[in-house]
Parts: sequence; structure tokens; C-alpha cells
Amino acid sequence: MFSGFSGLRSVRSCTRALGLLGLASAMVLPFVGCGSSTDIDSVQISPTSLSLAKGATAQLTAIGTIGHGQHPSTTVNVTSLATWRSSVSGVATVSSTGEVVALSAGTTTITASIKGFTGLLVSNDSTVTVTGGGSAGEPLVSLSVIPGTQSMASPNQKTQFIAIATTSSGTTEDLSGLVTWSSSAANVAKITSGGLATGLGQGTTTITAIASNPDKTVVTGSASLTVTGGASEPFTAINISPGTQALSATGQTGQFIALGTAGMSGLNQDVTNSAQVKWTSSVPSIATVATYPAASPGLVTGVSAGTTTITAKLTNPDGTSLTSTSTVTVSTTSAPEPLLSLQIIPTDVTVGNLLDTGQFIAIGTFSTAPTVQDLTNSPNLTWISSFPTIFPINNTGVAGAPAGVITAYGDGTAVVIAEARNPDGSIVSATATFNCPLVLPNPPNTPGSCYPGSEAPSLLATLTVFNTGINTKDWLVEADSATGTKNVLHCGPGSSKAGLGGSVCVATYPVGTLVTLTAPAGTGKFGGWSSNCTSTGTVTAAGPNSCTVKLATNDTVGAIFN
Repeated sequence: MFSGFSGLRSVRSCTRALGLLGLASAMVLPFVGCGSSTDIDSVQISPTSLSLAKGATAQLTAIGTIGHGQHPSTTVNVTSLATWRSSVSGVATVSSTGEVVALSAGTTTITASIKGFTGLLVSNDSTVTVTGGGSAGEPLVSLSVIPGTQSMASPNQKTQFIAIATTSSGTTEDLSGLVTWSSSAANVAKITSGGLATGLGQGTTTITAIASNPDKTVVTGSASLTVTGGASEPFTAINISPGTQALSATGQTGQFIALGTAGMSGLNQDVTNSAQVKWTSSVPSIATVATYPAASPGLVTGVSAGTTTITAKLTNPDGTSLTSTSTVTVSTTSAPEPLLSLQIIPTDVTVGNLLDTGQFIAIGTFSTAPTVQDLTNSPNLTWISSFPTIFPINNTGVAGAPAGVITAYGDGTAVVIAEARNPDGSIVSATATFNCPLVLPNPPNTPGSCYPGSEAPSLLATLTVFNTGINTKDWLVEADSATGTKNVLHCGPGSSKAGLGGSVCVATYPVGTLVTLTAPAGTGKFGGWSSNCTSTGTVTAAGPNSCTVKLATNDTVGAIFN
């Protein structure tokens, strides 16, 4: 009896001690005054089941119960003391602290075990299901946001959007909790990671969902959300793009875009078609401009030779007004050939450090010579990033900052869009992706990427060269290394080296290297270099032709062969 009483007193002392310490203290010192893990009667894993996308992580918790049949019993956190095991490690692994990492599509059982009061192991299970971004890991081919349009009467109301993905085999899957959601107008509505939108102010916003495949390709879907009531946020600035246009008096048209800067959020919003904006031409006999409520506000039409000023005046609800102007020069020359198609090269850029940059190039194709042209810095082309606050991209007109350069200020993926406007106002666009994947450093196994503190300047830069013309048979680009080694860059169907060819050349150089690229004579009809590589002489179709580029960071150069 004495022995039993002593054992009971020990348990009750343990209970009182844990009650005084509280659960937070028990997490750090789970068995202060209670002996060892042999005091545990049972263990419970929380949560009991998980569904994770491939590549995702989650934390499991193991809670032990002490009491030996007496009341009251006490629970303590034994996560760091338990032994963790995954039944199918190829589907998901589990660390010694209960962290689960999803590896491939399938199901596995995660078990936590610990030596109990009776001397035997006590354990508990949790079921983990891993999806590969599509059914059975199939690649996604499309993404739809439903419903396609929604509206709410006033701010602070909420509404749910759902992202439905279609895989390559035609199956569908609800990925609402796995996609990246964004709202184009943060002053109108915000949206959570699960697709729940909240109205903030009067206006219309585009809700976008982005899903990534394992090969880094992305699929997107969008919907429209309108908040009909509430006060609209006042604008603090308006800017017209482009700054100037040249038109033909034969009736050629050009499209202006007006971007308003919202006061609280600081975000830019397209107000070209807004009732708040009035478009005027200082000399309508030279060029006219359409304004709301007419069709295509901002569309200017050449009438006769001369110069006129186009003004966009935005009036806020409080009566304050803002203006921006642009110049249109009209001549008697014929209208230029319209753009047929647009391509961004490369289609995907991935960086490893915060503040790293990537260079995108926009290549346009026309029906008459010159058939292929570099439009990267064209005033008629606009660069757009789907996440401009995290991954801003340069447009033309920024001193010392070439267009198409995007910078990583955070981790994740952005869709890069290039939009070119034809003289008739039609838009030709192309897309690419920019990635800065978050990998936390775990020396010496993984160095990590895109985590806070990864902003150290790179010592090396990668130069990528593309053929952007229609010649795929005999083009060739060459470049030496920084130390003079010949043909470090040497690719194209015109290459005499076995195994070389294709449409991409890649080489690494120390940051600051001045690289000379050469297209030798007799290797295809040469059409020019992209604007970020300076020609060293007169460009001729027969060649040879050379250009130089100084690598301050990763860079891309396009070479046109027709």
C-alpha cells in the first residue's frame, strides 16, 4: 500500500507541476518533475489526416497523455521526443521533429512512437495524401476561375471564387487552396489564399489564379469582380502611355493608355475607358481622339499633317482633377505595316537570390521586311508583371534601366506579359514566367535560394543567346571566354562542332565582363542584334557582324537570322 500511495503521489505531483508550468512550458521541458518518457500512457497525432500538394510541407504534433488511469490526466507535447516514420517515404518524408515534406502523388501513413508507462511503445498514425498538382501528378493544361463574374453591393462583403484545373488527360480538380490568387486592383478587393474575396471600394478588379506545373510552366485563369457601392479611392496622379506617337494622315490610328495612381495603395490602374477621364486634342483638324462614352477612348486618328497635344483629364469624386499630355505628329507618309505576332525570349527565367534580375526580350514578326524586329524598347510595347510589388519589370523611358528587366524582391512566380499596340488599336501579346523559388538553407545539404539574407551579389552571370529569326538552317553565333578561350559560346545549325546546334547558346562569365558576340560571314542572312547588345560596326546581311554586351547580371541577347 505504501508503494502504491507513493506512485499516486508522484503522478499527482507531476500533474500539479505541469498545470503550473502550462502547455507552453511543457513544450520546452515536457517532463520537468515527472521522470522520463515512460510516464506516457498514450499518444495522439494532430492533425489525423493531411492533403498536400507535391513539394509542400506541413507540421505534425504528437501529444502524450499522463495519468496512469487516475484523474485528472495531463497532456504534454512530445513531438520532439517521439520517433517518427513514414510508411511510404517516396510519397512523403517526416523529420525527427514531425515536419512532413510531400514528394510525389500517393498516400502514406505517418507514425509517431514513444516508450510508454508500461515499458512498451505507444504510437498513433496520421494519413498523408499527396497530389502532384493534378490527378495522379498529371500536368495541368488549363485553369478556370468560377464564377466568371461576380458583384457585390458594398465594401466588406465577401464572395468565394473557385479554381478548377484540367489535366492533360481531361480530368478536373479543385485547386482553390493550392493556386496563387491576386487582385488587379487592391483598392477594390482583396483575395485570400483560398479564393475568398473581400470588397474594399467601388470599382472593378480582375481576380487571377496561377498554378505551376513541376516543369515550371504555368496555367492561369481569371474572373471579374465588381463592387457597385461605396466610395471610390481618389487618384493622385495620371500618366499617358506612350509619351509620343507618329501617325499617317491617311487615317492611321494609334491607341493611348491612361494609368491612374491610387492614393492609398499606390497601385496603377488602367483608367483609359473610365468615365472619370476626358480625352481631348488641342488641334482636332490634325488628329482627333475618342473619349468616354464613345467606343475606344484614347484612340487617336491622324487627319492632316502637323502636331497636336493629346490630353487626358481625370476628375476625382471630390472635384479635384489631374492631367497628363502626349504629343502626336501626323505626316503624309503611308501607315506602317501591322504587327502579326509577338514572342518573349526566354519563356522562363529562374534566379536564386533576392535582388537578382532577368532580361526578357520582345521579338515582333511583320508581314513585310524587316520581317523580324526587336521591340523590347519600343514605345508601342508595354511590359507587365503579374506581381509588380514583388517582381517589378522595367518599361521604356526609364533612364539607365533597359526595358524587359525584372527584379526579384521576394520569392514565388510571376507571369510576364508584353503587350504591343498596332496602329489600328489592336493588341498583340506574349507571356513568359519569372521564378525565384524559396529554399531555406540547410548546410551542408542545400545552399538555399530566395530567402531573406540571400541578397549577396553574384560573382558570375549567365549570358543566353537566342536566334529569333526565321532561319533555322545555317545560322551561327560565337563568343570567347573572359580569358580568351575560343568558342565558349558556339551554337547554331551552322556550327561545325558535333553535337552543337539548336536555337539557344548559354555561357557563364564573371560579372562585369564585356562579351563580344559574332555572327560569322556566310551563316545566314543577318537581320540585327537585340537592343541590349551594341553593334561594333555597320550591320550587313552577309556579315560578319559583332556586338558587345557588359554583364552586370544575367542577360539575354537575341540574334535575328532571316
